[in-house]
Amino acid sequence: MREILKKIQVHIPFYRLRENLLPMVIREGINPEVSFNHRDLERYQAIDFKETADRLADAGLSVTFHAPFLDLRPGAIDPKIREVTVDRLRRVFELLPLFRPRAIVCHPSFDEKYYVSGERQWLANSLETWNGLIGYVKGTQTVIAMENVYEQGPQQLRPLLDALDSSRVRFCFDTGHANAFGRAPYGEWLETLGDRLGEIHIHDNDGTADQHLPVGEGNFPFRELMALVRQKNLRPILTIESHSDTSLRRMLENIRAMKLLEDF
Repeated sequence: MREILKKIQVHIPFYRLRENLLPMVIREGINPEVSFNHRDLERYQAIDFKETADRLADAGLSVTFHAPFLDLRPGAIDPKIREVTVDRLRRVFELLPLFRPRAIVCHPSFDEKYYVSGERQWLANSLETWNGLIGYVKGTQTVIAMENVYEQGPQQLRPLLDALDSSRVRFCFDTGHANAFGRAPYGEWLETLGDRLGEIHIHDNDGTADQHLPVGEGNFPFRELMALVRQKNLRPILTIESHSDTSLRRMLENIRAMKLLEDF
């Protein structure tokens, strides 16, 4: 499993990392994708974040971030909702100098059912939000990775990435979200946004819900996806998103059995 762990990031909420998982993460050599929510930002102080960042750095571990997303709307029509969203996101972006993550994954949060006939306003508001945050990653090794959630296909994210037109903004392809909520096949996502691919979130489902199953326990075509990534000579960050210790163990076992990360 060590060889697999060297190649990937593992989703870990900050509160679990801080409260009980940090010793194990360091001992096992797990590269964390540290996720934050509103409770983390209100509960923990600067010293908590600094001590955690220093211990990860001393252990030589690679770090990525996952920004808060619950209830947040970076392209909200209501400016008050956008103001709260920006405040939450900014709090995490301000932690970048401590952790120096390779990427900070963010949800653009476009949903055609929510923004009915409001696509242009959503895009304009989103640009205002993200242009105000890009400055935090300029001059660093960190990229902002925009993750698909309820977007039906890549055409709903491409206008945002085109308009931002920054090497510091990339695309995070979430396999589970594409399988459960999207309509476009994986090949269309990579043909449209492959040149901007910065990260892949790896988890499975049966297409009916965002179940966060280990690979091979749903119906997403992981072998075909990884073959296309190799064919295109892409080198995205690979992050597994398991929501329990048991699921994480099965995820690693299945990745090894399926030989998904050979040649990565």
